[in-house]
Amino acid sequence: MSSAEPPLLELATDRGVLRYREAGDGPPLLLLHGSGPGVTGWRNFSGNVPAFAEHFRTIVLELPGFGVSDPAGDQHPMASAQTAVQDFVDGLGLERLSLIGNSMGGFVATQFALDRPEQVEKLVTVGGAGVSIFSPGPGEGIIRLSAFVEDPTRERLIEWLHSMVYDKFLVTEEMIEQRWAQATDPETLASSRLMYGREALAAMAAAPRDAAVVPAWARLGQVQAPTLITWGRDDRVSPVDMALLPLRMLPRGEIHVFPNCGHWVMIEQKAAFESVVLGFLTRDVNNAT
Repeated sequence: MSSAEPPLLELATDRGVLRYREAGDGPPLLLLHGSGPGVTGWRNFSGNVPAFAEHFRTIVLELPGFGVSDPAGDQHPMASAQTAVQDFVDGLGLERLSLIGNSMGGFVATQFALDRPEQVEKLVTVGGAGVSIFSPGPGEGIIRLSAFVEDPTRERLIEWLHSMVYDKFLVTEEMIEQRWAQATDPETLASSRLMYGREALAAMAAAPRDAAVVPAWARLGQVQAPTLITWGRDDRVSPVDMALLPLRMLPRGEIHVFPNCGHWVMIEQKAAFESVVLGFLTRDVNNAT
């Protein structure tokens, strides 16, 4: 499989244009990115696409509000992502698919599996499931992210990027410049503030104490698809104890924790991640009970 960047394709929906890349043939595999400053689906998953495309029609969706697909307006990025995934799957006519979601994308993919269980073959999350049990929240990476969106400086961006990884040498000047250019785009920055601004962070901290709201993790027992939870042991954004509730609650769930690895498992432990995920995705579904 060639490692060349596939062209950026467009799908028009009633809520705006969604953009995506795809490579390979076979059963559809949808990759959903996270939510940090300057993120794109291609930056999250470009290194993994060649391996997955040998087995699957691998599709990298750019979620609204992050500078590639159309803006999400004043809608919360998590809510717009959930509707975007449904619009995208319907627009491409995907009757059944597997999903891989990184961070925010993991929560969005899980919600899709809850809303449309008949369409999900298998589900993989990357540091994007559950809730902290022992660790204080929000995590260090989220706090640094909030500091950046409230007052975007290059130094704050670098501090946040360093919190994402175990090995700081992965944060190159090229990465910093790419992220800075996209993260400071006015519409993208406004979207980030909806999710990680000071008020959003306060709401995030208060959410576990709101008895009127059914938390997403409380529905994990309803996920029917075989599910693989992956995590970096040294994740400073979403601490690894978040995986404990999914491990207990998912009826067909399993977990793999990667050592010497932060939040970007698919980048920092690329070869091991691809091996584990491909083993899971290509396994006979009837044995994944």
